Amino acid sequence: MLEIIIDTIQKSPNSRITFADYMDLVLYHPEQGYYSSGKVNIGSQGDFFTSSSLGSDFGELLAEQFREMSELLNTSDSFTLVEVGAGLGHLAADILNYFKNNYPNFYQKIDYIIVEESQGLIEQQKKTLKAFDKVTWKSWQEIENKSVIGCIFSNELIDAFPVHKIAVDNKQLKEIYVTCHENQLKEVIADISTHKLLDYFQLIDVDLTKDNYPENYRTEVNLKALDWLQTVSTKIKKGYLLTIDYGYSASKYYHPQRYQGTLNCYYQHRHHHNPYVNLGQQDITTHVDFTALEKQGNLLGLETVGLTQQGLFLMALGIGDRLAELSNGNYTLPEILNLRDALHQLINPTGLGGFQVLIQSKGIDNNQLLRGLKQDLM
Repeated sequence: MLEIIIDTIQKSPNSRITFADYMDLVLYHPEQGYYSSGKVNIGSQGDFFTSSSLGSDFGELLAEQFREMSELLNTSDSFTLVEVGAGLGHLAADILNYFKNNYPNFYQKIDYIIVEESQGLIEQQKKTLKAFDKVTWKSWQEIENKSVIGCIFSNELIDAFPVHKIAVDNKQLKEIYVTCHENQLKEVIADISTHKLLDYFQLIDVDLTKDNYPENYRTEVNLKALDWLQTVSTKIKKGYLLTIDYGYSASKYYHPQRYQGTLNCYYQHRHHHNPYVNLGQQDITTHVDFTALEKQGNLLGLETVGLTQQGLFLMALGIGDRLAELSNGNYTLPEILNLRDALHQLINPTGLGGFQVLIQSKGIDNNQLLRGLKQDLM
């Protein structure tokens, strides 16, 4: 991986690449990238947890939200679910299994599409989902524009998009690049690589050059998230976009006190802040700016239905009932303790429960409030 990076740097203008290009290489290089190679490992023996790695409850509660979406859309023939970045396929399996067992008629009209860039992960997903005849794998190019009537959704996807690293230098917006010296990767600060970075801060109404921002303030910009939204919005004819991830509003993300940004690295359940070690072997993530998603979405014809926390979202969908059912006598004490722990992790406000859930819609005249957004039901 180091040889690939150095070769790319040496062939680039000024012998440097943006951090976004660097991050793209170490995460998505076809052979050596963390995600593309299939090395990514999720769960207790891997590098990180996701909500779906804690059991089937997360997927089953999401399935209830999807079913309500279908009812509001009045879809009689088919309901398309597009999962973007499906990991090892466990979330898809939980959703489909729940429909198959509890709503067999609804299961028959589901068209489940997975959009996945990693060939290694696709192979693992196909093994996980071999029992279901409803799943197809497609690229965005293979999904026709204005063809999706249903919901496009992702869980912890956008946090792994490559980001540009930004620095405030002498009250000016600069960019952090990656170069090399004597086979060692180094950072260097220079002029920004694209005017889109300035457009981004105009979009979210944040000015990092104001006096309240410290010198050498560092942060990140996820331009790919905006491009991704543009792609997604063109595919929806009538339906929803559901995004679950960890992040903040722009005012919190780019707060003057958050002067080192949000970049984190995960390696064997340990997290640190050095993206230049464990090349191709570790996850690199940043928090998501949900203000940018909402504002860019509005420009693309996506209406914000609601933004809430995962804990509140799952409570409104019935996770409290599942906790109560643990005392009905059907479980052994060890089972109760394990299940209760998993459910509490999903709603813990300092962990997964503090993730943001953003629901946007397109082509729907009357945006009724979805059950997962009705906190008064808790």
